[in-house]
Amino acid sequence: MRKVPVVDIALCTLCEGCIGVCPSVFRYNSVMDYMEVVDLDNYPEDEVDEAIRDCPEDCISWENE
Repeated sequence: MRKVPVVDIALCTLCEGCIGVCPSVFRYNSVMDYMEVVDLDNYPEDEVDEAIRDCPEDCISWENE
């Protein structure tokens, strides 16, 4: 089973802290005005875990696919 990071866009305040920590995984979708997760085969767990820890809104988590 693969772990995938997700952003709860209802809680996200668009601070872009996750992009600063892990730009290979998180990006801002300016058309839809929300943070999104890039579709990757494997995610850098340490960097995503740091983004999860640093998120001021606790809106990032792992989900099993």
